[in-house]
Amino acid sequence: MALLIIVITCFMVILGTFQSCHTPDDFVAITSPGHIMIGGLFAIHEKMLSTNDHPRRPQIQKCVGFEISVFLQTLAMIHSIEMINNSTLLSGVKLGYEIYDTCAEVTAAVAATLRFLSKFNYSRETVAFQCDYSSYIPRVKAVIGAGYSEISMAVSRMLNLQLMPQVSYDSTAEILSDKIRFPSFLRTVPSDFYQTKAMAHLIQKSGWNWIGALTTDDDYGRLALNTLAIQAAANNVCIAFKEVLPAFLSDNTIEVKINHTLEKIIAEAQVNVIVVFLRKFHVFNLFRKAIERKISKIWIASDNWSTATKIITIPNVKKLGKVVGFTFKRGNISSFHSFLQTLRLYPNNNNKPLREFAKVFSACKHIKDGDLSQCISNSSQATLTYDTAKTTENHFMRNNFLWHYTEPGLIHSIQLAVLAIGHAIRDLCQARDCQKPKSFQPWELLDVLKNVTFTDGKNSFHFDAHGDLNTGYDVVLWKEINGLMTVTKMAEYDLQHNVFIVKSQEAKREFRILEQILSKCSKECSPGQMKKVTRSQHTCCYECVSCPENHYSNQTDMDHCILCNNETQWAPERSTSCFEREVEYLDWNDSLAVLLIAFSLLGIAFVLAIGIIFTRNLNTPVVKSSGGLVVCYLMLICHALNFAGTGFFIGKPQDFSCKIRQTLFGVSFTLCVSCILIKSLKILLAFSFDPKLKTFLKCLYKPVPIVLSCTGIQVIICTLWLVLAAPAVEENTAMPRVIILECEEGSVLAFGIMLGYIALLAFICFAFAFKGRKLPENYNEAKFLTFGMLIYFIAWITFIPVYATTFGKYLPAVEIIVILISNYGILCCTFFPKCYVILCKQKTNTKSAFLQMVFNYSSHSVDNLALSHISMDCTNYDTATTDPTLGNNAGACQNHNHLVALAGRQKPTKVSKTLHQKRSSSI
Repeated sequence: MALLIIVITCFMVILGTFQSCHTPDDFVAITSPGHIMIGGLFAIHEKMLSTNDHPRRPQIQKCVGFEISVFLQTLAMIHSIEMINNSTLLSGVKLGYEIYDTCAEVTAAVAATLRFLSKFNYSRETVAFQCDYSSYIPRVKAVIGAGYSEISMAVSRMLNLQLMPQVSYDSTAEILSDKIRFPSFLRTVPSDFYQTKAMAHLIQKSGWNWIGALTTDDDYGRLALNTLAIQAAANNVCIAFKEVLPAFLSDNTIEVKINHTLEKIIAEAQVNVIVVFLRKFHVFNLFRKAIERKISKIWIASDNWSTATKIITIPNVKKLGKVVGFTFKRGNISSFHSFLQTLRLYPNNNNKPLREFAKVFSACKHIKDGDLSQCISNSSQATLTYDTAKTTENHFMRNNFLWHYTEPGLIHSIQLAVLAIGHAIRDLCQARDCQKPKSFQPWELLDVLKNVTFTDGKNSFHFDAHGDLNTGYDVVLWKEINGLMTVTKMAEYDLQHNVFIVKSQEAKREFRILEQILSKCSKECSPGQMKKVTRSQHTCCYECVSCPENHYSNQTDMDHCILCNNETQWAPERSTSCFEREVEYLDWNDSLAVLLIAFSLLGIAFVLAIGIIFTRNLNTPVVKSSGGLVVCYLMLICHALNFAGTGFFIGKPQDFSCKIRQTLFGVSFTLCVSCILIKSLKILLAFSFDPKLKTFLKCLYKPVPIVLSCTGIQVIICTLWLVLAAPAVEENTAMPRVIILECEEGSVLAFGIMLGYIALLAFICFAFAFKGRKLPENYNEAKFLTFGMLIYFIAWITFIPVYATTFGKYLPAVEIIVILISNYGILCCTFFPKCYVILCKQKTNTKSAFLQMVFNYSSHSVDNLALSHISMDCTNYDTATTDPTLGNNAGACQNHNHLVALAGRQKPTKVSKTLHQKRSSSI
């Protein structure tokens, strides 16, 4: 299209002349002389009449379809110019005008533009070709129009040649704000960028996200649709379908496209909101057919047709549903109302549209009001005859007919365009004599116009850097009042803050009614759910899935669930909020903890009881054979510490309790096992009769150094553990709903070494004790120590996998149970048999009974050589049991009472019988 315009322009410029249809005055619609001429472009007719698919001759076709609302716009321009001429704004300077009918076609508009660019006061309509138009004086100084963006783009590209100011009152295409491509274009309305932004905001505010869009196949329609798509995506709104209709009514395919569009609307049943960027005649034809098909939707109207009376008065238009539209802000047009009231038709009036309107009005005056506008539109100029003298004022102004078709927003926009030009001329003419046509060129007026500030009597206006006048929008609703469809104002849209200003309660109620209507591809996801997109091309089509654990959503239609703070919060499936995790640990009030503490206290009670029993029977053979009171007390203290140490595993973990509980257990249990090692070694020494082994064991058997060294190694291990990687309190968040407050061991390796070292000592004790397991029952510690070590091994071998696989607050209880089992096992196996003998078999706990037991065991078990070797040296039992040394035969006699009891059962020899008889008599 742009290329075609350039070709036409170049052709006409090179040709050098432009001649209108018959004479220049035949082409102009309305004209009035003046010192400064202002051009006007209005689509007074809705289309060109064409009998063929395409024109066969290069001539402008006849126009049909009289548009009353656009005719009123021409009157608004005339009225505004006359207001300036009758004011003191331009003292002594009269504005004239030439208004042309574009017939909604670019061709007619280009022809009119060529006339605007032709030389002023020249005998022929000539557009001179020049390299520099700085001093060129065209026919007009500025142009007001056109209405449609498609036409304004074509006109603007031609006017750019001379930088002639063009001020549009209705062209809203966003591309026209580009001052590189359209440097001489200005407008008194906002661009479609703001309108589509407001539409998307309204749609999002009303809770709709699945809409349709209808537009025309021209620059205006395509640009508006692209901008709407961008704004809709930014507001999470999806366009279900986009239908494009031919831009011009003369296109033969328009009926087919309208039917196809209606079929699409019916098919998309979930789409209840449709945005319509169409021309008035498109909407008129679309709505008439939609009423026939009983289609009811919410129609979002662009400023192009939102207040068009021709459409509002369609019979049964209320059956279409609701129409919510955007229109330019209204101003005070009361003077224009008065102008219409005094409008007269004069025989010599140079106003062709006015005369045509009078004719068609007279021909259709018998039609009722609802169909009067359609009759006027369908009437052809060629088929009407009219005698102006017979027209009466009453018929002409019947029922205030013209005022009813007035679109206030557009009328005010035209008034602002004329005022802007008038104020710019005033500023330019302060130092010039503007009664002379050559006083200034159009490009000079353009420079002033871009920076002019003017007023409509109430508000002040100026063009922004893009040549736009961002006055804002009114949001209107079509509403039936007293049986008639009326345009009511709902709200104002503030461009600067992107908000709707709703002032009345009635308007708020209407907004709430709109919000109750659904237009969504999918059902709304409730809080606790998120959207799962099912169609790749539309994010608005989705399934609702529940939020997983530890995620939540607290709003409707959330794209994703929000992750809770894993450290301190949790959430169940399909949650609308996060919950604070409960802090858990093995509390003193827990039933398991109470049970374990009870067993620990019972163990301590056993320790105290055993200590009392042993103290009261200090000099009995059973106590002496147990290693003496020092060793027994030391072991009992270790057992008590182990039982008491379980208390550090219960209650809220603290750094101190985390550090002390393992070290206390490790050191005390090591000390206990070290004492058992001494006893086991003593048993082995008493049991062994191999001279070489016996000599080695005598050197090895150092009770105090062994206990100190074995315990000291464990102290070193625990000290390094505390210094290098000490246990500390840790918040375990592995459990979904709770925070487990536990002791982190610091170093698993150190923990393992500590337990492994105890296990090593226990294994040595087990090996030593195992060899003496067959000694006499009353005084035999070896087999009970063996059993105690087995209990320890079983407990701790079981502990390792259980501890590794246990989670939660009862993890410390596992270790407590193992400590109790091993502690009870060793305590019971070490001391309970002796307590049984002391308390229940007191006759066997005497010196004579002990000697008799030794004799009986020796007579059946000891090898003759080994026993003779021992018996020769052991002549006094009292000396043997009180001698503190074990260095020679006398030392062996120190444990003679143990020796006989620890000897293995072998067949007696004749020599051994003789020796024991002698030993018995000596004792």
